[in-house]
Amino acid sequence: MLVCSLVLLVAVAAVRVSSRSGLPSLLIYLGIGVAIGQDGIGNVVFDNAELTQVMGYAALVVILAEGGLGTKWKEIKPALPAAIALSLVGVAVSVGVTAAGAHYLVGLDWRQALLIGAVVSSTDAAAVFSVLRKVPLPARVTGVLEAESGFNDAPVVILVVAFATVGPVDEWYVLIGKIALELAIGVAIGLTVGFLGSYGLRHVALPASGLYPIAVMAIAVTAYAVTAMAHGSGFLAVYLAAMVLGNAKLPHWPATRGFADGLGWIAQIGMFVLLGLLVTPHELLNDFWPAVVIGLALTMVARPLSVFISLLPFRLPWQEQALMSWAGLRGAVPIILATIPMVSGIEGSERVFNIVFVLVVVYTLVQGPTLPWLARKLNLRDNDEAAADLGIESAPLEKLRGHLLSFAIPPASRMHGVEVSELRLPAGASVTLVVRDGKSFVPAPSTVLRRGDELLVVATDPVRDAAEARLRAVARGGKLAGWLGTGSETAH
Repeated sequence: MLVCSLVLLVAVAAVRVSSRSGLPSLLIYLGIGVAIGQDGIGNVVFDNAELTQVMGYAALVVILAEGGLGTKWKEIKPALPAAIALSLVGVAVSVGVTAAGAHYLVGLDWRQALLIGAVVSSTDAAAVFSVLRKVPLPARVTGVLEAESGFNDAPVVILVVAFATVGPVDEWYVLIGKIALELAIGVAIGLTVGFLGSYGLRHVALPASGLYPIAVMAIAVTAYAVTAMAHGSGFLAVYLAAMVLGNAKLPHWPATRGFADGLGWIAQIGMFVLLGLLVTPHELLNDFWPAVVIGLALTMVARPLSVFISLLPFRLPWQEQALMSWAGLRGAVPIILATIPMVSGIEGSERVFNIVFVLVVVYTLVQGPTLPWLARKLNLRDNDEAAADLGIESAPLEKLRGHLLSFAIPPASRMHGVEVSELRLPAGASVTLVVRDGKSFVPAPSTVLRRGDELLVVATDPVRDAAEARLRAVARGGKLAGWLGTGSETAH
């Protein structure tokens, strides 16, 4: 227990190191696992690939749920067709080209080559955005990368399981049929569970605010479980269900988002440390150069070609395609998927795992720190300096048929300097309390709002949405914002 606590504390401290260095945190967590594992200072021998796979799947469900909750529909909607093309056509191209490189350049047999090609064809949102957090990108680029990372896990998992099955691999048209069926089941169940869950949470007042974050995560996990039982794509289902929940106006949303974010960090830390423990460092040396060669084929040929072919109908600028090609970072998913052939007992599966592990580490070290630089060189910074959105928390007042909205005015908000009367809230909504510098007071219509003020707004049921929309509009546009704002201002 003491060792686990120390590892968790070190891993949490590593988050700050990662934010300062620009390196994806997965490398630090993997390093912790390797350091306490075999050949490391802890010399802990761990070789249970089956347990690693189960724990990895559980962590991925949490990570995908957290990613879905943070996905804004307004940003992802325009990018959806391109992201779907990248997740299907792009994956097929990437698997074929990478497998050909592994077979002809490294000499792997076709099953091992196809396994590696499929395993490394899944991108990792956490790895991509952890190094791009200080380089705001245009919404279209962000939307495509984010949606692709959420969608492409599903077809890749299906391919890896098919290639890792003992015996002959199914014909290509059978694989396409399986992928289409499992994706359709995942979409149907994920959206259904998400909509039903959001409807229930909006219309049922739970006895304690702390139950809302737990309920949201439970609904997302339920989507995965139901879909898995129906032999569909559970990863796609959990992502879609979480995305629906994240874009619904749920009570106590900031608390829910913070809870999911913390749970996602814990899942990542535990998963990467466990994967680091599974590795035997001295066995990686023989597979270092094969991993580098396959990584070159993937990074310099397969990924750019898959982006070019997939996005050809959308006529995106070459600068955006170049960044998307370089932003195909691999993270947790490939390493976890590499345990599937080990569990299945496929010949040479240990070598597949070692190659994938080295490939992920080496190319994350190369690509991660250079992504912000490339975005600047390609002039893909987002110059829209719009104020940060309000984190409005809503608590239902069931017996009073109303809602209590609470939020703090962010530093960049254009609500700074606006008088309470200039908020122009709809009839039935009113600012009832302002907390400033630790002191609370009931505001007058002429009270000028400041950065850092915390506001309590009471709104009746019929005008709750309108009041929230107006607050978001003023936060972005100031006192001259159009009445009730626009659709883009109402999203979380």
